[in-house]
Amino acid sequence: MARKKSMFDDLIQLPWWISLVLACATFIGYKVIFPSIEIEGLMKPFLNTLVPNLGPFFVFIFLITAVFSAFHSWRKGELVDSQTSLKSIKDVSWKDFEFLVSEAYRRKGYQVQENLKAGADGGVDLVLTKDNEVTLVQCKQWKTKSIPVTTIRELYGLMMDQKVQRGVVVCSGAFTKDAMEFARGKPIELIDGLRLRGLIGSIQKTENISVSNDKPLCPKCNSLMVLRKATKGKYAGKSFWGCSTYPKCRGVVSI
Repeated sequence: MARKKSMFDDLIQLPWWISLVLACATFIGYKVIFPSIEIEGLMKPFLNTLVPNLGPFFVFIFLITAVFSAFHSWRKGELVDSQTSLKSIKDVSWKDFEFLVSEAYRRKGYQVQENLKAGADGGVDLVLTKDNEVTLVQCKQWKTKSIPVTTIRELYGLMMDQKVQRGVVVCSGAFTKDAMEFARGKPIELIDGLRLRGLIGSIQKTENISVSNDKPLCPKCNSLMVLRKATKGKYAGKSFWGCSTYPKCRGVVSI
């Protein structure tokens, strides 16, 4: 069930200085502009009481919002820049995972609308806008299982219902074969843990992401992969990730 957003939610997602400007404008409005306006009739006593009382209240609200907005922005930046591996990404909370993805897309030039409240929101965690194109994003911080096809179908249904042309599902692990098959040929991008690690590394102020301790999942069967070294052929001597179930599965990921 979709949740109603408040003005406070919207302002927190805007740059902090916008709330500060609103606070200053409100202060000038009730302190300077309003007293200079001549009001006649029955509304005069009412407004003369209401405006001086409400003015300071809204100034306070806007100032508090500016502080929250600045802190929210700083914290997301720190969250992105502090990631060191796929493991560190998997260790963040589900809400911080959403903030991590949100900041990553913001640094890539997208306008991002976040879902700041806890709980489900009709399958949509982020709404991205860039070049007049809207993208719905679902974030899945699942540590013990792969993302099933039902998640992709739900997002696709929302895309059709809202007439949105593009969707993205981001997870810290992997997707099932059925999920990847369903997304194939549709305007849905699946970003697994390995791709997310690369995305985070590409937008960090100082790249801290390391692959040395990460064991990826096989793109074919989702089993853990092991580090191997080619012994023959044109890649002889080079390391690569090979499926731990080899020779049953011959999945390979380049390093």
